[in-house]
Amino acid sequence: MPTTTALIAEDEPLLAANLQAELARLWPELEIVASVGHGEAAVTQALALQPDLLFLDIRMPGMTGLEAAQAIAEDWPDDASRPFPLIVFVTAYDQYALQAFEQAAVDYVLKPVQPDRLAQTCARLQAALARRDPPAPGHPPALDAVMQQLRGLIAGTTQPGESSSRLRVIQAGAGNAIHMVPVEEVLYFEAADKYVRVITAEREHLIRTSLRELQPQLDPQRFWQIHRGTIVRCDGICAVLRDETGRLTISLRGHGDKLVVSRMYAHLFKAM
Repeated sequence: MPTTTALIAEDEPLLAANLQAELARLWPELEIVASVGHGEAAVTQALALQPDLLFLDIRMPGMTGLEAAQAIAEDWPDDASRPFPLIVFVTAYDQYALQAFEQAAVDYVLKPVQPDRLAQTCARLQAALARRDPPAPGHPPALDAVMQQLRGLIAGTTQPGESSSRLRVIQAGAGNAIHMVPVEEVLYFEAADKYVRVITAEREHLIRTSLRELQPQLDPQRFWQIHRGTIVRCDGICAVLRDETGRLTISLRGHGDKLVVSRMYAHLFKAM
């Protein structure tokens, strides 16, 4: 029987070492194939090593645990040799946020990790692994279910009052000038390192913010996230094309750029 493997993503070294030690005590056969300190490394290592389990800290510098899980789900290869990993979130969230995790097939443990609670998680994981089927060719239904759960988690862990008033104008600096860009003229926003590209039909602007900070200020009925790094104005979409692999590509009105829709957000585009 193949060895069960796991990846730990935790930015606090002492907590990561404690989690690994407790797992070694509770589940000696489990092999920790990587322990990383931030979300970007978790994505890279998870896609490269394809572990059976992911232990993801929610609060990490840069990419959060939820964002890392989303990125892994989006980029998990259709022809992967192993099924998509079972996910355990390590979190200090309060009970309000935990309600979202209770509804998902993923599990969670609270910081500081308690041995009794971790033992329950290990038992659940072992039972879930025993029920799993090997990956089928193409896009596995199990991954569709995981992505649906992640979408619910991302929505469900937003705290009340967290959304800001809707943004109407983007103030984009360029040299000594500030360009006032009406939000209704923006075709799409795209993450670019520590900046966001603001694309209109006429030109491109660059603003020093993150997509994560910008998104709560946008009207969700009008601006749709179609990829972890892209938000598009839905009434600026001309057409959505599906290729032979099922991948969706968006064409924009009055602009030549083509935008790829990740499978995480393909559910947004269904014919009426």
